[in-house]
Amino acid sequence: MANRARYKRRRFQNTAGVVWASIVVLILVLVVSIKSVGLMKKANEYQVKEATLQSQIEVEQLRSQEIAEFEKYTQTRKYIEDTARDKLGLVYPGEIIFKNENN
Repeated sequence: MANRARYKRRRFQNTAGVVWASIVVLILVLVVSIKSVGLMKKANEYQVKEATLQSQIEVEQLRSQEIAEFEKYTQTRKYIEDTARDKLGLVYPGEIIFKNENN
């Protein structure tokens, strides 16, 4: 009789232990799932940010290239002549300038 009571008590304790272990595992799975959803959301945000920054890099590289080309142009004789004509009104000797009547 004592053995039977001890067996029932152990069986109840084993069942309670399994239930508690299952509850702990379920809680851990739930917490990990919630955290992984948050991490996936952040990863998506970072991908969008990376794409935006990559497009900005491309725009700045194009701008840098345009600046380099303009720098080369500013060191040419044509640029100097055009600037002298536009800003200072200079002309070559014997050159005739025609102006529009609208100006």
